[in-house]
Amino acid sequence: MWRVRRELAVFKILGALACAGLGVYWYLAGDVRGVILAVPGALLVGAMGVRDVLAPVRLAADESGITVVHGFMGRRHVPWEQIEDVRVDVRRRFGLRSELLEIDTGDHLHLLSGYELGGASCTEVAALLRRRGV
Repeated sequence: MWRVRRELAVFKILGALACAGLGVYWYLAGDVRGVILAVPGALLVGAMGVRDVLAPVRLAADESGITVVHGFMGRRHVPWEQIEDVRVDVRRRFGLRSELLEIDTGDHLHLLSGYELGGASCTEVAALLRRRGV
């Protein structure tokens, strides 16, 4: 079972509160442009934080298949037979390396970053999923 780290959820919620606080400050100061920037930022970051709190487990594997978060908070169980491929997309840009786990079920492509896997390496998670049933 791989879940989002709690620290990230807390930081997102604190970031949303900071944006909301800036929005209130700019509203009281009469700065409309600041409010226009702060309110959507607070809503977006807050929604991401709420999702991390309400649906922390992004990927779980058992004998029957995997369960992935689908949509905002929904879960989708996928039997091992329906998984067509598990691969890792590795990109290098500006001296940084990023990995993205791709689980292809034919009709859906589930993408999970290392952050969503609790800091686990996407390569290691892909190898574990391949050994279990793909």
